[in-house]
Amino acid sequence: MGNTSDSANIRLKSWMQFLLAAAGIILAALLCSVIRLRIDLTEDKRYTLSEPTLKVLEGIKSDIYIEVYLDGEMPIPMKRLKRSVNEMLDEFRIASKKRIGYAFINPAATKDLEQREAQYTALYNKGLNPVNIQAGDDEGGKSQKLIFPGMIVNYNGIEVPVNFLKNNQSVSAEQNILHSMESLEYEMIQTIATVTSDTIYRVAFLEGQDEFQEIEVADITINLAKYFTVDRGAIGGQPGILDDYAVVIVAGPELEFSETDKLVLDQYIMNGGKVLWLLEEVVVNADSLVYGETAGLYRPLNIEDQLFRYGIRVNPEIIQDIVDFVVLPLSVTTGAESKQIVPMPWFYYPLLSPDPNHPITRNLNKVKGEFVNTVDTVGMDPAVRKTILLSTSDYSRTLSPPLLIRLKEAEMTPDEKDFNKSQLPVAVLLEGVFPSAFRNRMTSGMIADPGFRAKTESSETKMIVIADGDIIRNDVTRTGVTLTPVPLGQDRYTGDIYGNRDFLINCMNYLVDDNGLMDLRSREMKLRLLDKTKIRNERFLLQLINIAGPVLIVILAGIFYGIVRKRRYTKY
Repeated sequence: MGNTSDSANIRLKSWMQFLLAAAGIILAALLCSVIRLRIDLTEDKRYTLSEPTLKVLEGIKSDIYIEVYLDGEMPIPMKRLKRSVNEMLDEFRIASKKRIGYAFINPAATKDLEQREAQYTALYNKGLNPVNIQAGDDEGGKSQKLIFPGMIVNYNGIEVPVNFLKNNQSVSAEQNILHSMESLEYEMIQTIATVTSDTIYRVAFLEGQDEFQEIEVADITINLAKYFTVDRGAIGGQPGILDDYAVVIVAGPELEFSETDKLVLDQYIMNGGKVLWLLEEVVVNADSLVYGETAGLYRPLNIEDQLFRYGIRVNPEIIQDIVDFVVLPLSVTTGAESKQIVPMPWFYYPLLSPDPNHPITRNLNKVKGEFVNTVDTVGMDPAVRKTILLSTSDYSRTLSPPLLIRLKEAEMTPDEKDFNKSQLPVAVLLEGVFPSAFRNRMTSGMIADPGFRAKTESSETKMIVIADGDIIRNDVTRTGVTLTPVPLGQDRYTGDIYGNRDFLINCMNYLVDDNGLMDLRSREMKLRLLDKTKIRNERFLLQLINIAGPVLIVILAGIFYGIVRKRRYTKY
């Protein structure tokens, strides 16, 4: 009788434990549906949004809809990138209180070839860059496939493209995917911050010194227009004419600056204005190379003293680089005096290496230059911080004007011992408080306004000096009377895309950044790749562990549970 009562108590106790556990699970589930609890357990905190990002997302006033075109059949690395995009957008949606909606769309979903081509063309025209990849088919073969690793942000009728796949030719495909994942938060939130901002910054291309024509900077102008209002105009000696602009771009001037325009530009900087300088002290007429040769001549711009006061000097010398360079298709005479087009190295067009640690240049492709000069940082002013953004390889040299440049040089074998200069600086960022170039100079007769008083020291500001105007200049194709700009940084002969456009857009965003978003480009994730050699050598053992291991664990767990249960209940 006592045993029966004990058994009933045990069963009752077991049922009570079961009901309490079930009630606890249901209560926890209800609490989780009400309380948002998200814990990022990753070492590099890849799922934790930064404070600037959260601030932008919390300030969104209208709904945003995002169409992501990274969908469909694709290689595993691309699927990993897609998963990261999905996770990031989900974080954005939660942080914005569901004001952000998104959908993944496969642009190749339709079977109709004509409709698919029309879809591809529409996406390309909207600004998404396609990528050719190899994909497996149903029969086990390989086929070329076009994908669009990007998205379109729709906000109040405005559509802005975002391309998030990095295509740095100097690193592996796995590293490019990793770099794309690292910069996802920045690429997305920068666009969202721009389209939702109440303030649209104005930037201006300076005119008056025979700078590049509008068609020659059309590509960067179109891309800057996604973030800024872009104007063009001359200073004309008018003080304060630049004050409404966040950044002034000086792109490839060929004529000397007047003292009055220098003063206006100097006072713009003293009032906190930012300048992107793209200057050359050596002029080379590249078009003359079609005749086999051209000349490099010294050409001062009367801006040298002003830049020197700010802490920078553009040197009148041309760089040659025998490691990183562009190839040109040249007509070369071969046997029996026959001629054929052969890609030849052209050391005058170096590929410049970005600083891997700065937010402007991190994870960028190399930047293409043409007849590049060098820059030197001068002075020891502790109030001005200087960072080299672009530099040459470890095997470079400089040539001083006047010099004769012949296409035949491409056929000559260079003497490596002559290329003994390493990492020559080409682009420098300057930040801090700058002294006026007109300090201790009489300025009363230069400006007609009798109330004008020149400031002698700037507020905290920034500028970037690049010793090559061609970095911002796009090629132009002519069809009849129609001129069409070639995408900036694209080699017209090989079709390779270099980092010119991304570099300049990052420069502009950094100069006007007042919310700390550019720091997101410094985010780093660890690349944890499998050891391919170990996989190949221990293939059978790894397969055995992964296939038989889980089954064995389940069997052992069952046996262990049976033994414990038997010992627990046999005493009753």
